[in-house]
Amino acid sequence: MKKVAIIGAGISGLFIANLFKRNPNYEIVIYEKNHSISVEEGYGIQLSVNCIKLLNEIGFDKLQNNEKFNPEKINFYSNDNSNKICELDITEFNSEDCKYTTLKRSSLINFLKTDLEGLIRTGYNISKIDQQDKKIKVSFENAEVKECDCLIISDGVFSKAKSLISKDEAKPKYNNTLAIRGILNKSPEKFDSKNIALFLDSDFHHVVYPVSPNGDLNFIAIMKYQLSIEEQKNYSLFSDNLFIKKVLEKFPSRNKSFLSDLKELKIFPVFVSKNFYKLQSSNVHLIGDAFFAFPPSFAQGASQSIEGAYELFKSIENNTESNFFKNRVKKTKMVNTRSKFNQFAFHLSDPLSIYFRNLFLKRLVKNKNFLESYLGKIYRN
Repeated sequence: MKKVAIIGAGISGLFIANLFKRNPNYEIVIYEKNHSISVEEGYGIQLSVNCIKLLNEIGFDKLQNNEKFNPEKINFYSNDNSNKICELDITEFNSEDCKYTTLKRSSLINFLKTDLEGLIRTGYNISKIDQQDKKIKVSFENAEVKECDCLIISDGVFSKAKSLISKDEAKPKYNNTLAIRGILNKSPEKFDSKNIALFLDSDFHHVVYPVSPNGDLNFIAIMKYQLSIEEQKNYSLFSDNLFIKKVLEKFPSRNKSFLSDLKELKIFPVFVSKNFYKLQSSNVHLIGDAFFAFPPSFAQGASQSIEGAYELFKSIENNTESNFFKNRVKKTKMVNTRSKFNQFAFHLSDPLSIYFRNLFLKRLVKNKNFLESYLGKIYRN
């Protein structure tokens, strides 16, 4: 029996733990630095078809229907006049059992940790990693030392474990954007409570989408915003009321009408990966945002975390770990390129550029060859 240690109880860490738990050849433990697992109650998440198929292998299809939703369209709007530009039919990528899905992040986390009772250790903040022969010793700040045969690092974009093992060579960079998140408990008439609404504006875009059949809506906005190096490091800044007020004042005026409807508003800087970091050890691996953090303009963060975790599990199970990094980098580059392009296209400010963007959007959403190339290669495994 091989001992597997997983650092981080986020989506990718919990998912791969579920996969290992089904194989009696592995003994797994998850170490989470916080004293409880963050579920971010109420906030939404989008899961494309490429990961629903994988989640169904551990019983996601049996999750209560009132906890998840299957939107059929992405409606594009121009924020300067709120006119609808076009709509994208995302059901084209669905199968009978696997459909594009939205739900509350808390519902997904609670589902993933259901069968992991006794395997999650909270309050374990990693301090040191030692590799000796084929064994790995992991030291924690509580003075405990654990030994394992395989170490999986899944503790987010600011991964301390990744920093330790790379000697601080793999730091993320600020994406020059802020994310603004909130919950719309009641659906204002202006929003479609059955589909995803994407509003495009100058240096700003926001998305509103349902997270359950009863009309609960999730709000996420991405705003271009410059921060100094000092501000990027000052985490208390993003909960400061004066800073929040300053950011909200920069909202396009046509969006301010529904700010009063937002609950649980949070603002945080977006950090992304600068490059890929290849670990030298064959029994230490990165998944999730620790592997690579994307710009949040393609709604693929969670889906790629799940897909990457599945690929790593299969590689370890089949003793083909050496192929994992190369294969994951190939898919990740594809997603990252599209994410950066989306953000560029969504944030155009020149009227002529916007005119041609909208013209192209209207044509591209109906072009099956383009959609299969741009979305199909990402949405399907």
